[in-house]
Amino acid sequence: MASPRKKAAAPRSRGAPRRRVPNPALPQILDVLRRDYAEAHCELNHRNAFELLIATILSAQCTDVRVNLVTADLFQKYRRPEDYLAVAQEELEEDIRSTGFYRNKAKNIRRACQTLVEDHGGEVPRTMTALRKLGGVGRKTANVVLGNIWNEPDGVVVDTHVTRISRKLGLTNEESAEKIETDLNRIIDPEDWVMFSHWLIWHGRRVCKARNPDCEGCNLYPYCPTRA
Repeated sequence: MASPRKKAAAPRSRGAPRRRVPNPALPQILDVLRRDYAEAHCELNHRNAFELLIATILSAQCTDVRVNLVTADLFQKYRRPEDYLAVAQEELEEDIRSTGFYRNKAKNIRRACQTLVEDHGGEVPRTMTALRKLGGVGRKTANVVLGNIWNEPDGVVVDTHVTRISRKLGLTNEESAEKIETDLNRIIDPEDWVMFSHWLIWHGRRVCKARNPDCEGCNLYPYCPTRA
């Protein structure tokens, strides 16, 4: 499902004053990303906010391809938060086993569903504060849902690809996801927060791969401070 392209909400509490960009070629970098990955979107299959929430929890330390294989059956069996609560923990674990860390993921999914039922009438809330109170939901997961469902992100989604490439491109020197997000929120326009993460994720999966980056075929190479 392609991400909404309407204008994002104005920055809120996370929107800190702009500061000097570590890599002055940021405008050129954004131009290349916008051109090369115009069709970028969330690659986790989902039909609604609840399915995207579950898929994102499952995606921790797991590829989107594997998650999509699992959720193809999972989302037929479990359609509402109540469905996840109606089965034994062990049954849910077996259903998601191939995504890895399945015991913790099953616990987090059930905790999240319990809170959704008890506090939100089974509906996924659309604020960072409420989402963070669900089991297994951090800023990354919350921003995935907020950005891709309602185009109301609270910041840039920072996953392993965004972490690696934003550091490689000299857009941040930080190591923790929250500090990297803070840096990126300051230098990326809020209306680009959703797409910027998609651009870097697509670039990381298709060109700038962690183990074997295709520097010769990379259109960002002229602006990459870590190039050989």
